[in-house]
Amino acid sequence: MDPWRAFGPVSAPSTVIRMSESDPVLYRVDARVALITVNDPDRRNAFTDEMSARLREAVERAESDPKVHAVVVTGAGKAFCAGADLSALGAAGSGAAETGLRRIYDGFMAVGNCRLPTIAAVNGAAVGAGLNLALAADVRIAGPGALFDARFQKLGLHPGGGATWMLQRAVGPQVARAALLFGMRFDAQSAVGHGLALSVADDPVAAALELAAGPAAAPREVVLATKATMRATINPGSVDTEQHDLAMRAELDPQASSIQSPEFASRLAAARRR
Repeated sequence: MDPWRAFGPVSAPSTVIRMSESDPVLYRVDARVALITVNDPDRRNAFTDEMSARLREAVERAESDPKVHAVVVTGAGKAFCAGADLSALGAAGSGAAETGLRRIYDGFMAVGNCRLPTIAAVNGAAVGAGLNLALAADVRIAGPGALFDARFQKLGLHPGGGATWMLQRAVGPQVARAALLFGMRFDAQSAVGHGLALSVADDPVAAALELAAGPAAAPREVVLATKATMRATINPGSVDTEQHDLAMRAELDPQASSIQSPEFASRLAAARRR
């Protein structure tokens, strides 16, 4: 089903940007909403440097388009995003680790920094860096098969990309520690129960587009100003994007060290054999 049909006939596509179906990130605009899809379903949309860079480009494209008032991010196929590609992480650890990690983070950091309202339509598993991508959005809508799984510790990795800050902001310290230290995972219903997702929908993309119709119908300058003010008032004295960046930088060194550990090397070797 075409998700744009959720709007009915008055919202037939008016500004559609068509891309190759093989592109790692797809971009489509209609009714003042940009739909951005991470697109490598055969690999469950695992993050690579290229996908991350293309995701940043898509977010910046939406921000620079005066006809776009909101952004929806989702994943192609059955998964939302299965995390960072382990080979990409291994490559990051073999060189200038912090630089390599920043490249992988770049896409979801762009979502987190986006000046427009953002919704993650979590259609399936959001694991590791995929959970970061979901957390970077303002709102998350879960599909029935959604799974929110930090999994960093299980992979022998320290959390990265601001995960420690984003998860505590979303669900509070106790639940965040349960996820990051004790491996707690969240299905769609428990994600709503803990405040990690706003709601569950059979078609999370259609539900996200319907929700995005709110800012789409409002003056763009009011939408931008409202989000900016909310960022400045959540913790008066700082802006939440600055806090995210501080958290990301605080996590860089321990995550880089964990990538260079023998434990992660063995997991990477096992993954490459599969």
